[in-house]
Amino acid sequence: MTAERAVWATESVQMTTSEAAPRARGEYAKSAQRRRDIVAAAVEVFSESGFRDGSLRTVAERAGMTHAGMRHHFPTKVDLLEAVLQWREEESLQRARMTQPVGADVIRAWIDSVGHNVAQPALVELEMVLSAEAVSSDNPAHAYFNDLYRRAEQLLDRAFAHMASHGELRTEIDPGVAARLLFATTLGLQTLWLRDRSIDIESELRLYTQAMLTIDL
Repeated sequence: MTAERAVWATESVQMTTSEAAPRARGEYAKSAQRRRDIVAAAVEVFSESGFRDGSLRTVAERAGMTHAGMRHHFPTKVDLLEAVLQWREEESLQRARMTQPVGADVIRAWIDSVGHNVAQPALVELEMVLSAEAVSSDNPAHAYFNDLYRRAEQLLDRAFAHMASHGELRTEIDPGVAARLLFATTLGLQTLWLRDRSIDIESELRLYTQAMLTIDL
């Protein structure tokens, strides 16, 4: 399972009459909305109980539908998890799609994104709960989080390497080490924040990162 994997299938319907098109579009829109409702309910349930203990019946109840009705859209729990992870990826990336930051701008965007996520507690809770469970190699999200975290470190590594080449990273700090430290600190602060919402993650992360740089963030 990777972040790029498409969750929503494209359905091709052979139309036989001109009247069928509006009806099909309406039915498709309704079905798509039901899938979004189910995913939203699953985000809540998995954030609260984790993937292992969060039941499909609970998700169905939260979505206001029958268990059988939900299984029509997501036949298995793994299918639903894939949809939830895709939702999480979309939430994390949608703000950066229109820009291509490099160097220090990547670090600034990273810290800004962390601050934005705090305004969406479900996103932070979901990642922390699911990623903790995914440490086990038999967890269906194991490969997803391995790939996600690998790409996150690579993104930060490239940013710090660019900064180092421009004299913006302290000379005694290796870009790869800086990337790992920022990534680990981000995860650690988010974990602490789940227990103490008074922590200003964005401010503390910026203060920590600033100590590695020769420029102002």
